[in-house]
Amino acid sequence: MEEEQLHTELNPSLTLPEDHRSGFVAVIGRPNVGKSTLLNRVLGQKIAITSPKPQTTRDPMLGILTTEDAQLLFLDTPGIHRPLHKLGEYMVQGAADTIADADVVLWLVDINSLPTEEDRAIAELLQQLTSRKKRRIKLPPLVLGFNQVDRWGGDAEATAVRVREYEALLGWAADKAQAGRPAVSSAVFSASTGRGIDSLLALVRALLPTGPRYYPDDQITDVNLRYMAGEIIREKALYLLQDEVPHSLAVEVDEFVERTPVLTYISAVLYLERETQKAIVLGSGGSMIKRIGASARPEIEELVGTKVYLELWVKVWERWRKRQNLLKQLGYAVERSR
Repeated sequence: MEEEQLHTELNPSLTLPEDHRSGFVAVIGRPNVGKSTLLNRVLGQKIAITSPKPQTTRDPMLGILTTEDAQLLFLDTPGIHRPLHKLGEYMVQGAADTIADADVVLWLVDINSLPTEEDRAIAELLQQLTSRKKRRIKLPPLVLGFNQVDRWGGDAEATAVRVREYEALLGWAADKAQAGRPAVSSAVFSASTGRGIDSLLALVRALLPTGPRYYPDDQITDVNLRYMAGEIIREKALYLLQDEVPHSLAVEVDEFVERTPVLTYISAVLYLERETQKAIVLGSGGSMIKRIGASARPEIEELVGTKVYLELWVKVWERWRKRQNLLKQLGYAVERSR
């Protein structure tokens, strides 16, 4: 009854089909395998930042896809890896928590490579989550998503072999599958070009339970503009900076004020771990920080719908990724209940 009331409030003039599906889809995978690119593709617009640097995504991000017969709630998760510091622990735990709450798990892999050690670690994590004596979760339907097929030169037989190589990592899943559901399904697609995306969405929809719509039809995410502006700044910095800086970079928007109907003032701080990194981010005569701001500003203006006056500052917090109090201040709540 509560779900029916929720649906009526969100869509008072809409009648849903009897087979309307809805639920959470945890998009998991090793770092830099295309999870955020997929989220942006299925939504038809950018909400998740991307970069060639691994571990770009640090927080799970919700993307809402509403169709005539379904509402798919995609959760883009941080790349699963073996953590080296408390920030890494936070990221991996965030992905694990998302799996525990999901109705479907979509595990992205690169069809162009054999299973890596990180892929094997993900299979082990899935098995552990469904085998623990305490807080054991019920295994959601699993979909192996073979991404980057646009670069794949194999024929149908080679594709089938590659699928089996990854399915072998999940041999234990058959015993834990829900009654009437396949243990593992698979789809081949390209998040960057859109090839095979419709088939992927149809497969995921079929695995979701029947249910109402939890969000208005025109809503695509639940994150606020302040957070998204900070992520855009971080994305541009990741593209422009040298390899030794990105993992040590955090961005905090400390002011976000609409000064007039046509102008928004944004002040953000870029936090780093070492003074040598600060010199790189600032650049000679402030040239690099100006490039980061100039690159981020147009995209933020498109996001907020006004002109933007953007001020960027650089501060050093030594070893912030390993210091729990600083992680908390930046919004990385490393203390988890699970």
